[in-house]
Amino acid sequence: MMLKKILGVDLGTDTTQVYLKGVGIVLNEPSIVAFNNRTQRVVAVGREAKKMLSRTPSHVTALRPIMNGVIADFDMAKEMVQRFLKNKTLPWSWLTEVVVSISTNLTEVERKSVEDLFREVGVGKVYMIEEPIAAALGSGLDIGAPTAHLVVDIGAGTTDMAIISINGLVVSKRLKIAGDHFNQEIIHGVKDEMKLFIGEPTAEEIKIAVGAAVPQTEKLDISVRGRDAVSGLPKEVNVRDTQVRYWLLKSLKTMTEALKELIDVTPPELVGDIYRNGVYLSGGGSMLRGMQQLFEKEIGVNVHGVDEPLICVVRGIGLIAENTSFYTNILHSFSSSSIIRL
Repeated sequence: MMLKKILGVDLGTDTTQVYLKGVGIVLNEPSIVAFNNRTQRVVAVGREAKKMLSRTPSHVTALRPIMNGVIADFDMAKEMVQRFLKNKTLPWSWLTEVVVSISTNLTEVERKSVEDLFREVGVGKVYMIEEPIAAALGSGLDIGAPTAHLVVDIGAGTTDMAIISINGLVVSKRLKIAGDHFNQEIIHGVKDEMKLFIGEPTAEEIKIAVGAAVPQTEKLDISVRGRDAVSGLPKEVNVRDTQVRYWLLKSLKTMTEALKELIDVTPPELVGDIYRNGVYLSGGGSMLRGMQQLFEKEIGVNVHGVDEPLICVVRGIGLIAENTSFYTNILHSFSSSSIIRL
């Protein structure tokens, strides 16, 4: 039992990660809830619920309560977070404080819903930090220096891009094009081109196995199974990397255009810093093959992939959780009126 515990929480569209001060990352679970419509009760959360995704009977719904970086279903999100915080890896304490990451450019209502969510599950104090700043900290960047760093965090629900200088955001942008959007494009591509219905887990499998942002030196392919759109019977097809790259082309172009727009409204001196420092990619979406090469070609500066991009944000939140008093000034930087939001 503890008097007070301080947690760092990355409440992501795909995954929820929890950092315990003095210990490290203690929880890494899918942000999914399985709900029984008949009994009106939650039957599973996290990994157990993910196994049910696209495989549930009619009376059970497996859903993601966090969509595009915001709380889509408050009650389900509350149930999920409550169960995660009661996990046996977390000690019981009289007081709990949480540092939670949020997407850039959230409205006051959306930020308030995050705070309300944690307060309703018994958290005494809630600090919020925008994901690009947490990713920058988790990447080991000196965000307090008088120089600009451009961070692009490609998660499952959103892509958050921001230029950070002297502990604050100068320019920021949020896109709803990220890992889950890539999956949807693959689902539509397989249906339209190959006349096969597949679910999200299969689309994710295709993306990981053969997905790429630029042409690859080796040819990649994967066999997938689904329901034939014509006969309605089981069918197997072979998906090639060139097909997946074509299906993702429009989304990737939107992403690079957004980054160019972000740079275009950045003060000239800071653009010079970006040319010198490069771009930092984090998040699971940045692991798509050729993503670094695509950004380098389109933006014309060096692009760096951070170490362990999947836990980069929670690692940064963990640094804050270890010393909240030191980082107080950046925990409220998102409300600054000087930030240019696109």
